[in-house]
Amino acid sequence: MDIAARVRAHKRLARLMQQAYSAEKAAAFAYQGHAASVRKEEEKAAIHRIELDEWEHRREVRVLMDLYGVPVSRYYEVRFHIIGRTISAACHVLGWFMPYYFAGRLESGNVCEYFRMIHYFHELGVTAHDRMLYDMGIREKEHEVYFYERIKNKKALALFERIFNWGASKSFNDVDLEALKPVEESEGYCRTGRG
Repeated sequence: MDIAARVRAHKRLARLMQQAYSAEKAAAFAYQGHAASVRKEEEKAAIHRIELDEWEHRREVRVLMDLYGVPVSRYYEVRFHIIGRTISAACHVLGWFMPYYFAGRLESGNVCEYFRMIHYFHELGVTAHDRMLYDMGIREKEHEVYFYERIKNKKALALFERIFNWGASKSFNDVDLEALKPVEESEGYCRTGRG
């Protein structure tokens, strides 16, 4: 069995690529609404840059999918299109805090998507995509930190952290931007606990 067939047969990897590809579109749509809903120009610009990162991640995941013959999932495309457009519209009525909070929470989980792809590719003996996937995972972590920094002094954060399990002391990944592992050691990320 050639490597493309082995990647397609690795159900968790193929499904994760399909989900990530479609979810990046949902995130980009959500950030369009989020950027439009804030007043400060520097916030609009920062959120727009994050939106552009999401489109770039979508393109990069598509390159991998095409390389290995993993088809785009119509189900995920429709599902995440609706989710993204709904969140985009909701940003205009949720106030200032909630879009920042839920964007940070979402990005926190997205970090591990790319490190899990590294794990799954390694199960197949493929290391050629480590740098690209590592960079995407780190970029998602930077997004998480950006959104957290915007809300870290807000009183509502403690309540939301208790309810939604993300905030000052809780994350969905174990990546620390202040003590980053090099690419060669990054397979250790997202292996235990919440990561």
